[in-house]
Amino acid sequence: MSEPSSTISSQLIDLNVLQSRIADLRNVDENSELGGWEVEKLLNDVGFELESKIDWISSEWLSDLSSLSREDLDEILGQLNKELSEVEGENVSVEHEIEELQRRCVEDYDKLDTELEKSRCLLEFIESRNEGANRNTQIGLSSLADGRANSSNEHNSNFKILESNHQIERKKTTLKSLQDLDSNLKRFEAVEKIEEAFTGVKVVEIEGNNIRLSLKTYIPYFETVLHKQDIESIIEPLELNHELMIEIIDDAWELKNAEIFPNDLYIGDILDATKAFRQHCSAFSFVETRSSFELLVRRVQDRIALSSLRRFVVKHANNSRLSFEYLDREDTIVAHMVGGIDAFIKLPQGWPLSDLALELISLKSTSQYSKEISLSFLCKILEMVNSLNAVTRHNISTFGDSIEEILMQQMRGELHPNSVTSK
Repeated sequence: MSEPSSTISSQLIDLNVLQSRIADLRNVDENSELGGWEVEKLLNDVGFELESKIDWISSEWLSDLSSLSREDLDEILGQLNKELSEVEGENVSVEHEIEELQRRCVEDYDKLDTELEKSRCLLEFIESRNEGANRNTQIGLSSLADGRANSSNEHNSNFKILESNHQIERKKTTLKSLQDLDSNLKRFEAVEKIEEAFTGVKVVEIEGNNIRLSLKTYIPYFETVLHKQDIESIIEPLELNHELMIEIIDDAWELKNAEIFPNDLYIGDILDATKAFRQHCSAFSFVETRSSFELLVRRVQDRIALSSLRRFVVKHANNSRLSFEYLDREDTIVAHMVGGIDAFIKLPQGWPLSDLALELISLKSTSQYSKEISLSFLCKILEMVNSLNAVTRHNISTFGDSIEEILMQQMRGELHPNSVTSK
């Protein structure tokens, strides 16, 4: 009788060991939280250090950019655009990898819960049968045939225990993979935050055929611009936040439409240029898709910066005699003058960041009491105004004053030609 009894006792010990392993497995996830906290703290430290460096760069170097030549600025911008393209290319592959890892994470978690529940039920069943066998041993084995039957049951139970042990080890391996996946996801999130800090672009949502981006645009208030436009102080924000909604065609990732919120600037021409770029580079689908999206976002950010700077300069040029209005879509400033006359001024590319001069393109009478402007008179005014020196024509305030002065002189000359001739 001692042999069956010792076998059952050994089986009960194996059950206890197995239950202990399941309890350890259930505690693995709880113990992993400490590692997650340490990873999160490390990411926060990296983020803080990055923000500190960006603030230092903003305070130490941005003020010196005005002293650089245009060639130096173009070289710096070219290098930054090259590095930015490389980072965004890596970001595309990282985003695909994140999506795949997230999908596998969810599937593996579900499978792990199911298998652990099966193992728990199986162990409870084996334990209940072993308890019955133990009670039968204490009462006594009635015959040798009963002993052989118990021995057969013990072998079956031992086989199931081995199978359960194998499943538990496999689940531990799966759980370790999930922990590694969680660590990779946190690393990818840190990379995304760093890219956002450098580019000012963040993917907010991808739903159906719509991609929603958050844009943070820095406004370049260079000291040279402020000096040339006679602006003494800055009261406008140096950063502007927008959302860009991009609509794509099904399964083709081809640009269909784009909207910006708030809708304070025109981007239709940028969208058309981006579509034309895609058609030109249609032979290189992946490179074209990445480049067309990059082209759209970069040009929109450039438009935000330039339009905001122009509005800032125009607002500070208003005075009691002249009021200026910036027309973003036409790249034009309208100077509303006393007497019901509007002067239409064409903005050169890059103004006021560039040194190119403004150009008067038309005059229009807006008051019913004012006289219509003849073609010959208009041509004469245009020739005189656009012959002014480049410094005068670059500053919107002085240019507007000069237009008004020349216009008044010529109008008085037409009204009193004899007095003008005698002088």
